[in-house]
Amino acid sequence: MNGSRIDVVDAETEKRIADYERRYLEAAHAMQSGVATTISALGDNGAGADHKHLRTGINSAMVDSSALAGILISKGVISREEYMKALAEAMEAEKARFESSLSEHFGRKVTLG
Repeated sequence: MNGSRIDVVDAETEKRIADYERRYLEAAHAMQSGVATTISALGDNGAGADHKHLRTGINSAMVDSSALAGILISKGVISREEYMKALAEAMEAEKARFESSLSEHFGRKVTLG
């Protein structure tokens, strides 16, 4: 691996990583509901949801973030645990952003889950 280190972790760390993964997936599902509700309320064009451009953006973002994380983890700059924690927290913030935006749009509290 060209001098790269392997991220070896203990059982407790693996449990924390699994919890971050769970949190990320829960928040991602809620964010997906927020996207669907926004598109339903505003339509594809109003929500910036043209299918070709969305898919291109999604694929590009996934490749970019996974490449960067892989490099940083392999060089020992960050651990897999730190990455998963940051990822979970960022997705939870995105969920909150959709909840706030939709609550404002509908004039009542929206909780995505």
